[in-house]
Amino acid sequence: MANYRYPELAWIDAELEDLERRTLRRRLSDRVGCQGPLIAMGGRPVVNFGSNDYLNLAADPRLAEAAAEAARRDGVGSGASPLICGHAAPHAELERALAEFEGTEAALVFPSGFAANSGTIAALAGPGDVVLADRKSHASLLDGCRLTRADFRVFPHNDPARLDTLLKRATAAGRRLVVTDALFSMDGDLAPLADLADVCQRHGAMLLADEAHATGVLGLRGRGVAELVGVEDRVSVRVGTLSKAFGCAGGFVAGSRSLIDWLVNRARPYVFSTAMPPPVAAAARAALDLVRAEPEPRRRLLDRAGALRGRLSALGWDVGASASQIIPVVVGDPGRAVALAAKLLEQGLFVPAVRPPTVPEGEACLRISLTAGHDDAMIERLLAAMSDRPSSPRA
Repeated sequence: MANYRYPELAWIDAELEDLERRTLRRRLSDRVGCQGPLIAMGGRPVVNFGSNDYLNLAADPRLAEAAAEAARRDGVGSGASPLICGHAAPHAELERALAEFEGTEAALVFPSGFAANSGTIAALAGPGDVVLADRKSHASLLDGCRLTRADFRVFPHNDPARLDTLLKRATAAGRRLVVTDALFSMDGDLAPLADLADVCQRHGAMLLADEAHATGVLGLRGRGVAELVGVEDRVSVRVGTLSKAFGCAGGFVAGSRSLIDWLVNRARPYVFSTAMPPPVAAAARAALDLVRAEPEPRRRLLDRAGALRGRLSALGWDVGASASQIIPVVVGDPGRAVALAAKLLEQGLFVPAVRPPTVPEGEACLRISLTAGHDDAMIERLLAAMSDRPSSPRA
């Protein structure tokens, strides 16, 4: 529809039409009811394989009760940024619990994971410094790198050798910061954190790992990939989120006391954003307690994810290098990904199609996100639908 009221915005219509032609236009869809393995979309019930609610906590009544109690006691809104008067008792309690959980001196809660990543990176580097990021890092990491106004470069995905070469060339730089996802959100594969830590240690570089999709799921205690591979003490900055396995909202940074004090003073999304609502902080604290007390859901989740990856591969689908609860079915062409997602939706299965720019050109996929709420019957339904596939699924 032409933008007649604001002719200066008419270019938007042409751009949207171009996205439509390339099967890249997104549209909102409304979910009815609570997040979970069964949801209602478009007026019909579907099995939900699109959520990052990995431990099935988003609708847990224990979190709802913690939030309700905090709302009655502390109100719904924070009313100000943390440095004014928005930092309430639930925030402080959550930050202490997160530091204990992560085994660090301190932790800091941000309104979102995006804010935690972009704000932390921009606070750690600036003009005259060098920032290097994995090519497939999350948009919040890449945007944070650009905000630094440092010399920003990307290195090939999961390629410590190339990173080493780039750091060797950056000897004249001031600070050097390396940024990566720990568990990549679209491919489901893990960063080689031990090798990256070795490279950073050789060159005196800071290493920031975003554990957003690994927190609560991977590692003996659920602390993420750094715990899983035993390099927590060699990752300078650990970022996590409360919006995925914890079933709430917000992000956090865990690290040394001096790091957290620096972020309180210099992380602009923290300094200039209204604090997270107290009920959300209280619910996140309750979720953290459940993650610590109940390891069985994450164990069951990872066992089922491994079995599902194997069976999809046996059917001929390309699941890439996934080693987690995130399982991409790589089909390459965006149109084909959209068509396959639509076919699954007709069968009552919601599996989102992921297209550029979320993934690189030629890597459009279906992103299967497994949670602890999926039972065997749901997974069998998905496999049955995927077994009726077009020819040459690896093409």
